[in-house]
Amino acid sequence: TVLVYLITLLPSLIVNDIGPVLSLTGAVGGSCISYIGPGLVYLGVNGEEFLNKVGGWLDSWRRARGLPYDNNNDAGVSEGDLPVEGNASLEIAQDAGKFSYESIKSGRKPLLYYLGLFPIWTSIANSGANHMSKKIEVATAASGGGAVDESKEVLPPPSKWDFAICFFFILFGVVSAVAGVGSNIYVQMNNLDE
Repeated sequence: TVLVYLITLLPSLIVNDIGPVLSLTGAVGGSCISYIGPGLVYLGVNGEEFLNKVGGWLDSWRRARGLPYDNNNDAGVSEGDLPVEGNASLEIAQDAGKFSYESIKSGRKPLLYYLGLFPIWTSIANSGANHMSKKIEVATAASGGGAVDESKEVLPPPSKWDFAICFFFILFGVVSAVAGVGSNIYVQMNNLDE
């Protein structure tokens, strides 16, 4: 908190006019509060669902190309689990579409994964999913450890479009903050505010 206070205080002490400082603060703060913050919160709260969607997409992409996929799925498989006779190409089913962050990070990925900034999105989603699970554990322990009745949940799971809107908000917020700061610097450098 002290660092944020000093970062906002020092420019106002250096310049003669407080207007540019407030303009810069408004450009960055407004973008963060209006666009970046809500998008990051949505991605963090729905992190597990997002990781499962990305993991499913990467898993199907890897399977279609004959690449190794989901390195964590073969853990705990013994010879007793394998079929004795029949189709040897059958695979053991995944655990209900759950994908770990490590399985998403490992292996080959399509170019769209990197162009769509998915390394950043999956990192944010993983952090949010981990923090949400810790918060849920603490809340469950504080309430006496009773089981949560999930049948009362009425919200549908987020769709691909929900996450696309989330990314749009975050990216629009970053672009608007950069544009706001850039325009303020341009105005100050060219003395257009007089």
